[in-house]
Amino acid sequence: MPRRRYIFDPPERFIAGTVGEPGDRTFFLQAREGSRLVSVVLEKVQVAVLAERLGQLLSELDRRGVPGAHEAVDASLGDDDLDLGPLDEPLVEAFRAGSLTLGWDGSADRVLVEARAQDEDGEAIDPDEDDDEDEDGPDLLRVRITLSAARAFVDQAIQVVASGRLPCPLCGAPLDPRGHICPRRNGHYVN
Repeated sequence: MPRRRYIFDPPERFIAGTVGEPGDRTFFLQAREGSRLVSVVLEKVQVAVLAERLGQLLSELDRRGVPGAHEAVDASLGDDDLDLGPLDEPLVEAFRAGSLTLGWDGSADRVLVEARAQDEDGEAIDPDEDDDEDEDGPDLLRVRITLSAARAFVDQAIQVVASGRLPCPLCGAPLDPRGHICPRRNGHYVN
């Protein structure tokens, strides 16, 4: 099947979101421009790492004196300013992300975020070994966003990840709605 490329430069909306109840959520990256909508499934840890690394990239750009990076790093959006709305519908999975990459396009002052599909065996494809021009390569979502949009994404993604199950106060493992068997309590149930 030929490679599908979803390019948003820039999107009107770029968010992380979930479907389902805490403990049984499916995580998505979603980009929208006009009526064009792409939703990519990924793991919770991928969303967390993407937010963390994007925050680090913003800090590094600020350290290097990139114009506008300081404002993006210092911006602290309140809950009222964050895009915490639900994912746009129809919610149709374009592909499952196997790898995520970040970059900085200094000529356009844009942050680049890419998600590549897993291979047929469910394994991540190394972006360094993927030729973007190969028509038989993995599906690709490429989003180029401003520094302020990157900061908004980081803040929003952190909230999405944190809105899951509360951690056990003893061991830190996620609590199910009915509690869990805690190793710190010798296998006793904790609510």
